[in-house]
Order: sequence, then C-alpha cells, then structure tokens
Amino acid sequence: MGSILSCAYVFIGCVAFCFVFNLRGKMMFLAPLGGSLGWLIYLLSSSLNSPIFQCFLATLVISIYAEIMARLQKVPVTACLLIAILPLVPGGGLYYTMEYCISGNIPMFWEKAGYTFGTAGALALGILVVSSAVRLWYTIRASLSKTLPKRI
Repeated sequence: MGSILSCAYVFIGCVAFCFVFNLRGKMMFLAPLGGSLGWLIYLLSSSLNSPIFQCFLATLVISIYAEIMARLQKVPVTACLLIAILPLVPGGGLYYTMEYCISGNIPMFWEKAGYTFGTAGALALGILVVSSAVRLWYTIRASLSKTLPKRI
C-alpha cells in the first residue's frame, strides 16, 4: 500500500513539473505516468540492496517508456524523459555532498559524493543504453531496407 501511495505522490510531483516545462494535453498525464512507473520499478527492486543499480533499472524502464510515448504521441523523447526521470535525480545527495564539503567533513563528503555521482552515472548510463539501442535499431532497419530488393 505504501509503494502505491508513494507512486501517486511521484505522479503529483511530476504533474507540477509539467507546468514548469510547459507540457500540455495528453503529455500532462503520460509523462508523470512514466515517473510513477520508474519509481515503482525502483521500489520493487529494493531487494537488490543497491540504490545505484535500482536507479539504473528504473532509468532503463523510464527510457523505454519515453521512447515509446514519443513515437506514439509524436513529441520529442526529452518531453517525456525529463519529467519522468526527476524523481530519481539525487538532489538530496548533491545537497549533502556540498554541505559536508563546506563544513570540512571530508570522510562523509567522499561517501556522499560516491553515492551521488554513482546515482547520476546510473541515470546517464540507463538513458544512453536505451537511446543507443533505439538509434542502432533504426540505422540497421534503414540499411536493410536499402539493400533488400524491391518486390514488384
């Protein structure tokens, strides 16, 4: 029950960011739905005990969702991806990393910095993997359609 409620909160938060990014129409529902889906994957994979890997898995799902919604709704992928990825961004980690740096608590700074940069890297890698796979798919498909003989 708690995970469904937190997914609803994520949805509401993402809807608020739709106004910031000027999304309208169906995308005001579809983009936050991707955020809720990603958060659900993050929560369901909590048995892995690796928040960085959880972020990677959730980002893979969000990126696939964004690619599909972009094709169906004829919008840029970033329109859906930016909103949906927001719940996974390590904002608190960035804040505490800088706080420990400024206060001189170097061991905690390195610990938080490792977690924060690991999470950010997992987000970037998840997007990169899906985006590259989709681009590769379209490149292969285009080259095959050029080399295959035309039917009469």
